Amino acid sequence: MKLFPYAAAAALVWAGMGGTAAAQDMYTIGVSNTVQGNGWREEMVCAIRAQARASGRVESLNIAHRNTDAAGQLEDIRNLIEAGVDAIVLNPANSEGINPAIKEATDAGIVVVAVDQAVTEPSAYIVSNNQEEYAYIGAKWLFEQLGGDGDVIYMRGAAGASADDDRNTGFQRALAEFPDINVAHEVFTGWQQDQGKQQILDYIATGIPFDGIWTSGIDNVIVDALVESDVPLVPVVGADNAGFVGQLNSVDGLVGAAVTNPGSIGGAGITLAIDLLDGNMPDDRTVLVQPVLWENGTEAGRAQLAAAADPSLDPEWPVSISVPNWTTYSKEDIIACKGPGE
Repeated sequence: MKLFPYAAAAALVWAGMGGTAAAQDMYTIGVSNTVQGNGWREEMVCAIRAQARASGRVESLNIAHRNTDAAGQLEDIRNLIEAGVDAIVLNPANSEGINPAIKEATDAGIVVVAVDQAVTEPSAYIVSNNQEEYAYIGAKWLFEQLGGDGDVIYMRGAAGASADDDRNTGFQRALAEFPDINVAHEVFTGWQQDQGKQQILDYIATGIPFDGIWTSGIDNVIVDALVESDVPLVPVVGADNAGFVGQLNSVDGLVGAAVTNPGSIGGAGITLAIDLLDGNMPDDRTVLVQPVLWENGTEAGRAQLAAAADPSLDPEWPVSISVPNWTTYSKEDIIACKGPGE
């Protein structure tokens, strides 16, 4: 396994990358995504479309993009196999539930690349943000902000998703280092903005005090809920979503930190799939992009947040719209969200 800092992602080079293309010049790539209505996932799909188009190597995309579980994703992958795609880029519903279909695909000579979350099928390749470290550095920052003592709300992602499992491992690792931190409330948001906001509003309505909030990327609506409820602001950890980054720059009294988790990892999946189809094998089947943390409590952190802010993006989109050395599209390309032939 290789680990790479996101800020130094331009150094991502593995053996064979950039080698001579195989006989086939153009490919058909299938895409399987199981969450709709989530800004991060929408950016991921747009990055896939934009990179496929920018590469000049993808004739067409066959995209299965819907809200479903592992059983539904098994069906979608098998449909892509039947359609005769050359590669499949997928964001898995969970780490094991779709393994049979992945094995069927690779047995048929189809390249499979998992992005954002890991799978346990050994024939697949993985290029992902380091989800465990994402949770660890954000939780550690939060617990330090509280002086190692206090009650926190733990707002997780989707139950059963491998990214949520990995993040929980990171969160628990940080929690073990701060024995006087108490998780006052733990809830799964499903990575849905409306659901997460209602959950925090419901907890605020109980009147039970809390000292900080860790979110699994549902962040700007949590700040909105605090402001709208006219309760004291507490430290909040979220992702590098445009709305939250903007709030960290502008909301008076808000102390918080954004941890990078680029949805543009989907575009990296296209780059990896093309390279594999060209016959260039990486040294490792798993590559992890390391997150960095931007906090608004230090001068250096405020400078990073100011530089990262992009109010032209959808508030739910991460501001990290590209991954250096992995994606070649422009900002206009990813916002247009058009694939080959569109």
